[in-house]
Amino acid sequence: MYRSHFAVFAALVAISLVIIVQGASLSDEVDPAEVPDFYELFNNPDAHLSLTDGPDTIQFVGAHGYPVERHYVTTEDGYIVSLFRIPYSHNLQNQDEKRPIVFIQHGLFASSDFWTSMGPNDGLAFLLSDAGYDVWLGNARGNRYSRNHTTRSTSHPDFWRFSWHEIGYFDIAAVIDYTLATENGQGQEGIHYVGHSQGTTVFFVLMSSRPEYNQKIKTAHMLAPVAFMDHMDDFMVNTLSPYLGFHNVYSTLFCSQEFLPYNDFVLALMYSVCLPNSIVSSFCSSSEETTVIELGRKNTTADSVISGVSPAGLSTDQILHYMQEHQSGHFRQFDFGTKKNLKVYGTETPTDYPTELITSEMHLWYGDNDEMSAVEDVLRVAETLPNKVMHHMEDPLWDHMDFVTNWEVRQLINEPIIDIMNKYEAKS
Repeated sequence: MYRSHFAVFAALVAISLVIIVQGASLSDEVDPAEVPDFYELFNNPDAHLSLTDGPDTIQFVGAHGYPVERHYVTTEDGYIVSLFRIPYSHNLQNQDEKRPIVFIQHGLFASSDFWTSMGPNDGLAFLLSDAGYDVWLGNARGNRYSRNHTTRSTSHPDFWRFSWHEIGYFDIAAVIDYTLATENGQGQEGIHYVGHSQGTTVFFVLMSSRPEYNQKIKTAHMLAPVAFMDHMDDFMVNTLSPYLGFHNVYSTLFCSQEFLPYNDFVLALMYSVCLPNSIVSSFCSSSEETTVIELGRKNTTADSVISGVSPAGLSTDQILHYMQEHQSGHFRQFDFGTKKNLKVYGTETPTDYPTELITSEMHLWYGDNDEMSAVEDVLRVAETLPNKVMHHMEDPLWDHMDFVTNWEVRQLINEPIIDIMNKYEAKS
């Protein structure tokens, strides 16, 4: 999750809340026919270059000479999610060898594009391929690559009626089974998993809700783990969760909609919000973050690539579910309100995820400067995990996005992860 993403998020939500509270209406003062369609004007293809015509994961991978495939997987509840695969390394020419499977899952506002942004010298997907792995990149339902369903249209709220619970319970389960059913996957006992931010949340969901899937995991790597959120100290979350973290009129009107879709309007809005002269630019970067960039901590080329491909699209219910976690202090399923909770869960409050049932080998990677994944919250979920290894980042400035775009991510994160996987494979 980015600060700039939450700036736009906060601005849009604030406007929505004001309208809800005040019951504002244009109909009494202005003829609706005279109100211009600003979206249509702004999105005029003749007026500007299209940002969404940029490269996709296929092009990001293929541009560096690696083979790349796109696969579609249908989940138990009818969503069609898209996976990208680097089946083998063109440097190793190991297509005829048995290759261990690695699946990588992105964060809340992201897509598979994140894992290719650092290029072949530092990017985890490329490094894993050159280490001899069969690499799969996931895309959660609702993002730019996973906008299909067997019966539902994206124009209907039913399509967007999901949170990260369904992404974990259905999407991740389906793709694990799919990768193991491929020709290379047949006969393999399981896969290696890497997740960042929401990519860790959905893993916790699946492995605790359907513990039989623990047997299909060799090693799991949680980058900036997000489960409990009591100590999250993000300004936007602290501001909005008192309104959206409960089942009330605000959350009801905000729920089950597409949020920050991947289109020219949103991409340009994100850019404009973070211009130096923007009234909300302070939400995009603090003075500390600016100093960090000036000191060369971030790969600015990768940041530019990510800015052109995110936000990738999501459901407002994913936001609401996180807001509920922040307010409740629990890591539990979605709160539908007392009446529906009794029907769905048999209790007035949602069911907690039994993370003590996660038996797979869990590696938790976390840093002190991560506002979205506070140390106290990481340690709290770690206490419930029977088979975990802790990896505390020594750099006191290490933050949420350092796990993807820090200049030293290869040495400090990616190579150690690959070493752990290699040791596992050597024993098996």
